Amino acid sequence: MALSIETLEYRDVAKTIDHSLLRPELDDAFVEDGCRLAAEYDVASVCVRPADVRRAAAILAGTDVAVGTTVGFPHGNHRTETKVFEARQALADGATELDMVIQIGALKSGRDAEVRADIAAVVEVGHAAGAIVKVIFENAYLTDDEKVRACRLTEAAGADFVKTSTGFAPGGATHEDLALMRANVSPHIQVKAAGGVRTLDALLAVMELGVTRIGATATKMILEDFKARKAGRTTVQAGPGAAGEGGY
Repeated sequence: MALSIETLEYRDVAKTIDHSLLRPELDDAFVEDGCRLAAEYDVASVCVRPADVRRAAAILAGTDVAVGTTVGFPHGNHRTETKVFEARQALADGATELDMVIQIGALKSGRDAEVRADIAAVVEVGHAAGAIVKVIFENAYLTDDEKVRACRLTEAAGADFVKTSTGFAPGGATHEDLALMRANVSPHIQVKAAGGVRTLDALLAVMELGVTRIGATATKMILEDFKARKAGRTTVQAGPGAAGEGGY
């Protein structure tokens, strides 16, 4: 059955959204308000900067919204030991979801065993604490062959999600990349689109491709649009100022 406003319930849409609070200039009030917005709209999670995890966990305690954060962000070039430390600290601070960036240069250099080991080290720490691990490829810098290899290495390392991008590179999630990623991991591995999913229609389109999470800053607009359309009201979609996860 095709996805549509008629076939979906509010929770089906809300629980695909990781509300993104990652831009470097966000102040405390913005992050705190963003966490409260995430709770109000009952999204899947917030994705906050590592320094904000404790604050987010306190605000979201008792809600059904998970606290996520980043590891090796945004370029992936941290040593594995550093990523493991970041992951452990984030979990201790209250995170239950980790979005880690692969070692992009190592992948492009053909050092696949190192890429897999880097992912596996974070997965081991995350899974020991019951956390979900999402692996960011940063597809703007990769060839299709490299994206496929990243999919296979991520699955072999035991991660839970493959993810397109950070939102800080020149490009974000494309339909072509999402279809490629979905086709190159097993059904139990989920796909997250980040960067450029700014409207309800865009969200529905990537859900059709098998995406189960998106990173978004336009959370309120997307979900208010869904509620309005579900009720039979007309709404206005995003203008040029709406942004996806990360920097654009």
